[in-house]
Amino acid sequence: MRKSGPPKGLIAYLVLELLEEKPRYGYEILKEIRDISGGHWEPSYGSVYPILYKFEEKGWAERIEREDEPDRKYFELTADGQAELEDRREECTEKARDFADVILGFFHVYAAFSTDDRFAIPEADGEWHFDETFSEWVVEQVVRHHEHYFDTEFERIDATPEEFYERHGIDDEDE
Repeated sequence: MRKSGPPKGLIAYLVLELLEEKPRYGYEILKEIRDISGGHWEPSYGSVYPILYKFEEKGWAERIEREDEPDRKYFELTADGQAELEDRREECTEKARDFADVILGFFHVYAAFSTDDRFAIPEADGEWHFDETFSEWVVEQVVRHHEHYFDTEFERIDATPEEFYERHGIDDEDE
């Protein structure tokens, strides 16, 4: 069970991956992360640019000049940056459960706002509501995205979390 928000270092990891693909400038990175998230998340300038400057200080990225765009600050991954990316890829193998916990945690809170009498959030016209209809829509979007990315039809999994963990060899011990 996660004790806080999204896995630490997510933006930095994405920046490294995007710089490996080609040299980029900050706003281009922001747009690409927005696209990767399906338009649901866009980090701020205040989170991406400090990462780029930190990478530059550590020697993981270097600023390059482009004659066609002299006013933009482009960054390119260095050999040390490539090595750092490889290390972070290894670390990501341990974060899949953290990602799942964030997704499930947010949905549980959404459902609690919808069903738990302790929360009395009023509905507003023209806005999302904390109710069954909108909850169904969220789940439907997750299923559609699953089917799109994995090119398959979604099938319900008839297993408790414990049974699922055991079936896939996952240690269910709380850390």
